[in-house]
Amino acid sequence: MRTAITGLVSLAAAAEQTLLLEDGSTGGTSDDWAAVPLVAHCVDFKDQQSERLSCLLTGTVPPQFGEVDHRSDSLYSSLSAKPAGEVLAASRRVTTALVDALWAVADDDLTDPSRHGWLNGRMLWLQIVVRGFWHPMGHLGDYYLNHGQAERAVAMQSHALATARYLAIPAPAEGMAAYNLACALARSGLVEPARSALSDAISLNADLAVNAGRDPDLAAVRGQ
Repeated sequence: MRTAITGLVSLAAAAEQTLLLEDGSTGGTSDDWAAVPLVAHCVDFKDQQSERLSCLLTGTVPPQFGEVDHRSDSLYSSLSAKPAGEVLAASRRVTTALVDALWAVADDDLTDPSRHGWLNGRMLWLQIVVRGFWHPMGHLGDYYLNHGQAERAVAMQSHALATARYLAIPAPAEGMAAYNLACALARSGLVEPARSALSDAISLNADLAVNAGRDPDLAAVRGQ
């Protein structure tokens, strides 16, 4: 499982870095994110997960990280102020730290959510997938969709799902990859393929049904 998670986290990091190398823009708005602040936000989320793992390894309780308002002008302004080169280096550094910590923690810590109260009943390995793969890939897909590159968004998410299957990642994480593909397909106007991908996602990870019921990206699927 660690190998599969490493593969997915590395795939997402490569996609982040590819975007930055192609587009180092820092403009945009909190309603239409540019490349640099978008990746900076994804890196911050991964860094929080890396900090949680570091605390686990040192026997301390990690801090509680609050919810992020993606529409916050102040948040967007602070992320936009970061130079593209700094964000690129941070993506590489934080991804390495997250993967190293993944391999350092005990098996039971990854799979038994009852070991630590701060996990709130959630499996640690799946938290790593969420912050290291699902979250950044979702944002990157949105970026391409919002910038007239729907085909690229679908291709990226299709590749991510194929990679998840190739790596034989456990079903809940494969479902997350299928969910991202469903969103990209739905926003591209490919409603029936989106419906099929979403069905696969929920069959693999039933918890995704809650997200699917409110996700604006899937409005076209719910409307049929």
